[in-house]
Amino acid sequence: MDRLHLINVFVSVVDAGGFAGAARKLGLSPPSVTRAINELESHLGVSLLIRTTRVVRVTEAGARYADDCRNVLSAMANANAAVTGMHGAPSGVLTITAPVLFGSRVVTPVLTEYLQRYPEVAASCYFLDRVVNMMEEGVDVAVRIGELPDSSMRAIRVGRVRRLLVASPAYLERCGVPLTPEDLVEHALVSTNGLAPAGEWRLRIGSKERPFKLNARMATTTNESALRAAMDGFGIARLLSYQVAEELAAGQVVTVLDEYEPHPLPVHVVHHEGSRASMKTRAFVDLAIERLRHHPALT
Repeated sequence: MDRLHLINVFVSVVDAGGFAGAARKLGLSPPSVTRAINELESHLGVSLLIRTTRVVRVTEAGARYADDCRNVLSAMANANAAVTGMHGAPSGVLTITAPVLFGSRVVTPVLTEYLQRYPEVAASCYFLDRVVNMMEEGVDVAVRIGELPDSSMRAIRVGRVRRLLVASPAYLERCGVPLTPEDLVEHALVSTNGLAPAGEWRLRIGSKERPFKLNARMATTTNESALRAAMDGFGIARLLSYQVAEELAAGQVVTVLDEYEPHPLPVHVVHHEGSRASMKTRAFVDLAIERLRHHPALT
């Protein structure tokens, strides 16, 4: 079996943390990945991975070898790019993920511009209000909102979004405008999963944020339904600034308790290929960074 293929499989197993994730990323069957690792270990005469029924761990020798292999693969990718030309047309299927409304309102215009620019690329979108495991689900690029955990993935900050309390003018005329966080107990509240821990909203008092317990009249799993409830005059909802930018501009909702608004959340474009990013990924990331950093909802 080709030696370069073997080390590519090995690095993919290490990066994915297992054989199944590497197989999905490479488009191979799990048995073929296992055979490649066995052949590589047999050739080297060294155990690179420790397999159990539950996890795959890298040996000390395997960790050192993985670093060296990454250098080899990176050098090969650079050599190929130099031969074929860095401005060759991207091709293949680009898989991206983002929150539902962010994907619809912010990412999709960038993606359609990208696809029109590069006709040899197709796209698969996971717009979900949950964090998608990029390695396990074969995702090339993610747009994340909020602080990121430490990881080996590359993250480029492109902006920030605000956490707003909004209601319709009709609701506020009927029920009154809350002037302090304590006034919220007198109002109908709409909560969404994911934006804050269940049962609380965080608000800023002075320079610090503190949680305020909720007694929500309506709890929903989608931000779109929370926005609809607020627009219909049902109550006060907490949403991110990009989710309500159009409705605020149209006067369909207004913000309340602005002086208690917590600190903004960062927005990052994330990918896991680093300097070895494929041309399709690199081209999309470059365009996304340029467009999102100038997007009015993220500044």
